[in-house]
Amino acid sequence: MKIDLNWLTSKPNYLTNITWGIPWKKGELDRRSDVSLWNAENQSIPVQTWPLAYWPDGSVKWTAHSANLCEEQDLFISNDEQDLSENQGKLVIEERKDKIKINNETIECTIQKHGENIFNFKKENQIYDATLETIMEERVEINDKRVFTQIAATGKVENAVIESKGDIRAVVRLEGAHYNQDGQRFLPFILRIYFYDQISDVKIVHTMINDTPPDQYFIKGMGLKLKTSYRGEAWNRHVQIAGDKGVYSEPGQLILTRRYRNADGLYNDQIENKNINLDDMPEFKKQVQGNATWNDFKIIQDSADHYKVVKRRGRNNAWIEVLHGKRANGLLYAGGADGGVAIGQKKFWQKFPSSLEVEGLNEESSSLTVWLWSPDCEAMDLRHYSDDTHVPSAYEGFEEMRATPVGIGNTNELFLSFYQSAPTADDLFKKAEDWQNTNLLICNPAYYHSTRAAGMWSLPDRSNKLTSFLEDQLGKALQFYQMEIDQRSWYGFWNYGDVMHTYDPVRHQWRYDMGGFAWQNTELVPNIWFWYAFLRSGNSKVFEMAEAMTRHTSEVDCYHEGEYKGLGSRHNVSHWGCGCKEVRISMANLYKIYYYLTADERTGEILSNFKDADQSTVNLDPMREFYPKDEYPTHTRVGPDWAAFSSNWLCNWERTENSQYLEKILTGVNDLKKMPYRLLSGPTYGYDPQTSHLYHMGDGNSGGYHMIIAFGAPQVWMELAELINDKEWEEMIAEFGEFYTLSDQEKRRRTNGKLNDRMFNWPMFSAGMVAYAAMKKNDQELAEKAWNLLLDPTFSYTPLPIEEQTVTSWKVLNEIPWITTNTISQWSLNVIVCLELLKDLPAGQVLQKSISKIIK
Repeated sequence: MKIDLNWLTSKPNYLTNITWGIPWKKGELDRRSDVSLWNAENQSIPVQTWPLAYWPDGSVKWTAHSANLCEEQDLFISNDEQDLSENQGKLVIEERKDKIKINNETIECTIQKHGENIFNFKKENQIYDATLETIMEERVEINDKRVFTQIAATGKVENAVIESKGDIRAVVRLEGAHYNQDGQRFLPFILRIYFYDQISDVKIVHTMINDTPPDQYFIKGMGLKLKTSYRGEAWNRHVQIAGDKGVYSEPGQLILTRRYRNADGLYNDQIENKNINLDDMPEFKKQVQGNATWNDFKIIQDSADHYKVVKRRGRNNAWIEVLHGKRANGLLYAGGADGGVAIGQKKFWQKFPSSLEVEGLNEESSSLTVWLWSPDCEAMDLRHYSDDTHVPSAYEGFEEMRATPVGIGNTNELFLSFYQSAPTADDLFKKAEDWQNTNLLICNPAYYHSTRAAGMWSLPDRSNKLTSFLEDQLGKALQFYQMEIDQRSWYGFWNYGDVMHTYDPVRHQWRYDMGGFAWQNTELVPNIWFWYAFLRSGNSKVFEMAEAMTRHTSEVDCYHEGEYKGLGSRHNVSHWGCGCKEVRISMANLYKIYYYLTADERTGEILSNFKDADQSTVNLDPMREFYPKDEYPTHTRVGPDWAAFSSNWLCNWERTENSQYLEKILTGVNDLKKMPYRLLSGPTYGYDPQTSHLYHMGDGNSGGYHMIIAFGAPQVWMELAELINDKEWEEMIAEFGEFYTLSDQEKRRRTNGKLNDRMFNWPMFSAGMVAYAAMKKNDQELAEKAWNLLLDPTFSYTPLPIEEQTVTSWKVLNEIPWITTNTISQWSLNVIVCLELLKDLPAGQVLQKSISKIIK
């Protein structure tokens, strides 16, 4: 079989390692089969392959692939038996008791398993030693004085393992924490260092876990430092910084002097980073030596729309401004006569405040630092926005004050590239572009769709006026959020990737300051909307939004350590602010598509860590507001809670084939089958995490039926139905969908008065479930009801067509006055699902005619 591959954006400028994932139809790829990579000339390319997930029959569901690529186009993967070129990989990994050594024929690296020296790189005559540096700020008020004390802490490796290795790609995982001189432990970290065969670039994925009480210490700076020494005269030592559109270059000492201006073109050569020999020009050399030497340079991205470059002669001298710009491309090169290193950070300006720095350029010992949080900017302030909860007035979740950032994380990608001579500005900017782009190979949407390996979603459908109209509206909704992220500057170290919850058309501003109306925190699953939108389009801009949201919500909105480990925080002004700490935010369906498309190890680790998140509900019952402690260890709603548990179990089962997690799912499914009204019972049950059993506590009790389906449960349940081959489970999904559309009288009749219309709010949320029922029953009337839930604004709360308007407030703004991310996420997701489930049951003529006036 031949699977065509495309570049997500553009092909890389230089030889780059590309790692990507591919889904397979059930039964199509045996785990013993070879998979090969080919170019347009039908030449095989060395590729490293490993499985990511399996189908229930044991065949491979997702594979990961890694290859070093650059100019290749029209690539494809094949699982046919063919003669393959032998992989001549030169990646050598040697593990000893106290260290791990890697050699890929371009660089050598030694990683200590314990201690402050994170790693040591050697390339030709260059040697680089790396440390992790953090600056903690302590604040004390004494009478009329405010004393700010900065405390240096250095990272110490406590464990190092080879996480994966092959002929082309290897990953070493380090973990540890920062310690100050008194031995106090701060900020646990996880580092992943990526090595590639015969490529002198290294990727580092840095994860910090916050363990610091926010009112005790403020993080002033956090970064990775390389220590080295350069050779050559000061005028042959160079700094190059990637700005908005190109590279700015300066030497450690200018050869531009009062008497010798351009010196027959030598000054041009110097600024082009060429080595200059002045030995034959003693008078000129003497003049140059009288110029100032500049030892320290840095670029500081202090907001999403501003950076500055500064330099100084030495530690006791003032910084002087070099230039200002808007959005830097996050790369700095520093080197001497025999080469140097470029350092960089992906999403440099998006995750401000960040900076890149070189110190001591002309001294015997120099250092370069990637500051993930720049010490030149205000310290992190992770305190909550309020001393009170605001439940009735501002939609916060609980009266309990549980606003803590202790246990949340943040992950960033860093890069190093080693050079034997100074690169040209053009070459360096191309390198910066490669680092900022997501270099990824993807399949065609039609192929993704054909495998049925990523849930229930549709390909774009323009077969008639209605479906074309709906596709246009889906496009408008996505384009609005792409624009809004930039218009509202939803950027920053702790914010990038999230969007806001509810718009305020009076202030022409989102309700950023109102409790549960501020940051979205996965509420009503915009993550799944974005990922389905990408799978059906292959659009790189949509991927960028979905990737950023995955990184943010899986790290910042979830707890990785501490009392809430495995849980996440409901929407709030502070990402960690709400008293609701629930598994719905750590649900695997929000994150696993990114993992399968990229094989990203950190995301895979998070999915593994959350597999038993249901255990955390014993200590923090999600229904504690309504049900005190009783004979059950805890309580759970069938959705979103049990649906989230099932999502995590399903993901772990397909990744590891551990049948224990399938049994957890089936235990709950079988319990639900025995309930008086199956999925319609509850919604809240007694729950025992040790046995995974659900216990009946009544029908129509607290919990809310719209809450069952608003947080991705339909997507989990439909995917599960494809895997467990259980007709009754499919009937239960369909029964729930049909029931939502019944009249109040019929709801009461079917349940002996237990359930009624008042319990079933937000009927638009049910459109996908109704469509599932229509598809299973081949029922045109149900199909019409599903379409109507999406098209009638009295149900959908989504006026069509979606139209922006331009207003002038503090600046000119484009806005959609009625927009909420809750509504548009669910509307878009349900449209995508209905276009798939109802493709054989299109809206009838009466319905199409009734909405023809809004279809232009």
